[in-house]
Amino acid sequence: MICGGCLCGSIRYEAAEPLYPPTLCHCESCRRASGAHVVGWYTIAQVEMQYRNGQPVERESSSGVFRGYCPECFSPLTYRTLERPDELDVTIASLDHPELAEPLDHIYMADAVAWDDPSDGRPQHLGTRFGD
Repeated sequence: MICGGCLCGSIRYEAAEPLYPPTLCHCESCRRASGAHVVGWYTIAQVEMQYRNGQPVERESSSGVFRGYCPECFSPLTYRTLERPDELDVTIASLDHPELAEPLDHIYMADAVAWDDPSDGRPQHLGTRFGD
């Protein structure tokens, strides 16, 4: 079980172990939604997410993609897509112990900004890690 929440503490959650190893996403959509050059994601079964206090607000950021954030402090918390209806991505940065969710790889490097050149030795995929 992992725990986390938003910056202001209005939302607290508990979630299960990941379905896949965590990843670092460099896609344009994640960059623009977060205001950062990369976003770390931890993917769980959607039914495993339990909110202990508060609920994120969800908005459709692009067709079939919904991003959840705190309505008080606007911390980005979740990502879900209709393409993977049973899964929920949780921002690694919102975990109480993000060091326990070390990313395996980098995805969507085709969208990375020119100066974003990771040298951490993790595999880098042009799209998803699944070859999409």
